[in-house]
Amino acid sequence: MSLHDPAARPLTEAEADARAQELIHEAYRPAPLSYRDPSPTPAYGDAPPVSQPGRPPMSQRATDASALMLTGSVAALSVSGGVSLVLYTLGQVDPVTLAIGAAGPVALVLAAGSLLKSLGRAKADMSTTTTHHHHYAGPVRQETTNLSSTTKGMIARTNNTFGGR
Repeated sequence: MSLHDPAARPLTEAEADARAQELIHEAYRPAPLSYRDPSPTPAYGDAPPVSQPGRPPMSQRATDASALMLTGSVAALSVSGGVSLVLYTLGQVDPVTLAIGAAGPVALVLAAGSLLKSLGRAKADMSTTTTHHHHYAGPVRQETTNLSSTTKGMIARTNNTFGGR
């Protein structure tokens, strides 16, 4: 063993302090926050699918309807809770009265939704129904041709049907 070998000779006071600081910094270095596995993912596997936590995947329309229902339930809950609190403080906590007071806002929201839906359907029906009036002052030959087209199958096959009078 030579004296120039760092393992063979004792450290000086300054070298010992520097090495101690280095070991302390290594010990308290934060762990990495993420890790990416470099191995390639298999094309398929034999493990069965596992349900994931949270909401299941759904269409945008279903997501919008779900959010609307959750919002309506929160609004109905707050109004019904307020009605319940008022009835309780007044001493009128008859179960039938409480049920009517709690169901009132929900029924109002459902009725308003039904009304808006029927108004939308009525507007759509009025816009699609058209009446044509033709007034002629001489001999007229009128022809009407209807074209009906249907496409079916995985490999698209279109059938055109022409009909006329």
